[in-house]
Amino acid sequence: MRYTNLGLLGLAALATASDVHELKGDTFEPFLKENDLVLAEFFAPWCGHCKALAPEYEEAATELKAKDIALAKIDCTENEELCKEQEVTGYPTLKVFRGPSNVAPYSGPRKAQAIVSYMTKQSLPAVSLLSSSETLEEFKTADKVVLVGYFGKDDKTSNATFEEVAEELRDSFLFGATNDADLAKAEGVTPPAVVLYKSFDEGKNTFEEGFTKEKLSEFAKVSSTPLIGEVGPDTYAGYMAAAIPLAYIFAETAEERDSLAKTLKPIAEEHKGKVNFATIDAASFGQHAGNLNLEVGTWPAFAIQDIAKNQKFPYAKQGSASDLTEKSIGTFVSDFVAGKVEASVKSEPIPEKQDGPVTVVVAKNYQDVVIDNDKDVLLEFYAPWCGHCKALAPKYDELAGLYASHSDKVVIAKVDATANDVPDEVSGFPTIKLFKAGSKDSPVDYSGSRTVEDLVNFIRDNGSHKIDVSVADAKTAEDVETDAMPKQAPAATASGAAESVKSAAKEAASVVKEAVVDDDAVEEHDEL
Repeated sequence: MRYTNLGLLGLAALATASDVHELKGDTFEPFLKENDLVLAEFFAPWCGHCKALAPEYEEAATELKAKDIALAKIDCTENEELCKEQEVTGYPTLKVFRGPSNVAPYSGPRKAQAIVSYMTKQSLPAVSLLSSSETLEEFKTADKVVLVGYFGKDDKTSNATFEEVAEELRDSFLFGATNDADLAKAEGVTPPAVVLYKSFDEGKNTFEEGFTKEKLSEFAKVSSTPLIGEVGPDTYAGYMAAAIPLAYIFAETAEERDSLAKTLKPIAEEHKGKVNFATIDAASFGQHAGNLNLEVGTWPAFAIQDIAKNQKFPYAKQGSASDLTEKSIGTFVSDFVAGKVEASVKSEPIPEKQDGPVTVVVAKNYQDVVIDNDKDVLLEFYAPWCGHCKALAPKYDELAGLYASHSDKVVIAKVDATANDVPDEVSGFPTIKLFKAGSKDSPVDYSGSRTVEDLVNFIRDNGSHKIDVSVADAKTAEDVETDAMPKQAPAATASGAAESVKSAAKEAASVVKEAVVDDDAVEEHDEL
């Protein structure tokens, strides 16, 4: 009993020592007024992703405390009005506040060091003035990647371009600038120039030609990406945002990943800026290979994902390092860049007949059913294991029934996004989009309550045909959202679009199980 009491005292001490400020409705606004910069987490105690974030958030809070950056949390189950005012629709939701009225969403990874890096950038001006060699040297190592502009005192054009890029990319990089000619000379550059300093690969890259916003932004994104990096929860979003095709090198052990990275490094160098290369831990994130149409469990393996087009190009041979040689992979990548490799498309068979009221879409009939027609098509992207999808199913059937007499103008459809490659961005399950007649290239995302009445109103208000149907018999039971899912390329959502917060498959699977409100058994999935 003595040890139990000591343990409880220890836990109590830890709780009181938290550097995360717990806010309520009456303390929220005063706290924002007292602190210039605040990162606030809106959470629910039962939320699996919130539980996974908690230790990372605590660690970040302790480190950022020294920089006078406050981290706070708000329990939305106890502060419903406040969370409603802040337009919280899922958990956890993180927002950056500069006073009560200046608010922006937090868009960085949910790991301690990533939070520290992101909030440090937010605390600094878009461009920091570097006036001495000491401040320059300190700035070079302030983050994994920093950009320093070297400009003449009277070069207003280059300065303005640099500041414009800095404002646009401030969430991703630290920017500094100097007009000291001696500092530029010591760095071996001639103004105007920008040097990207990084803690990996060759250490730095220099930009001196074609000083435009577009070229400078491209330089920052390409040069900041490791020649051969590693795909994981902290890096996946960055690779997706780069919108450059990504070549995955799957292997189970660190030794084999390192060996393959060395073998394929010359190929990465040859195609730098056209294809990004990264290893991925097959033991932790092997399920992701299925998203790329590779055979899961047969390692090592190689595949390319064209992020912009959401196309997958798996390399046919897998299972032996001897298959992934510099020559064979080099030819495959060169053919890909030249447009000679055909994309792999995963699809269920086209249904012989449509049995239910909802039209079933697969990859092979997607173009015909969704795009190549003059109908308003409401399409649900679902996963078979998704609890919310199962809860929606009877209401979605009811919705489809209401439009049976308008089938020449409105189609209610669904697609299993885990079994079919679709060209659309899916941020979670279920995702619902309206492809209206005449504007198929600009689908309208549905973000309202998942009730028959609200869906009917959405189709009427946003569809080209403005079809209105009676919903007198429709049930309007309210749905409850659980976790806000991170945006990512559809290729990574095939096993559930769970939050990128876990470093191993078992941890990720446990979080997904908690997050899905469903009594049925949930298949284990590993997530990026």
